[in-house]
Amino acid sequence: MYTLITVLIFIVCVLLILIVLVQNSKGGGLASNFQSTNQVMGVRKTNDFLEKATWYLAAALLILSIAGSAFIPHGAETVNESAIRSQVEQAVDPNAVPNFPIAAPEATTAQPDSAN
Repeated sequence: MYTLITVLIFIVCVLLILIVLVQNSKGGGLASNFQSTNQVMGVRKTNDFLEKATWYLAAALLILSIAGSAFIPHGAETVNESAIRSQVEQAVDPNAVPNFPIAAPEATTAQPDSAN
């Protein structure tokens, strides 16, 4: 389900980018190509359509983002958490003093036989 919502979010983002790029900040954009007033979808209707499409896509992006956060898979996090926890529990304390032998073993040195 999370993958489906992620793909839908991606599609909505691409459509929103395209709709915003088609618009012109001064009211031109795609509507500027329609100079004749007797067309079915004139300048005013094109601007209305682009503005409504922008708002609907923004609302869809918001809703899909909230829905996507509800479906985030949490199973992988518990596996990683337990692996990290076991590494922390098995870690060696760097402040621990190592156990050295108290007395050094006696060294026996071999003396060569001297011929007198």
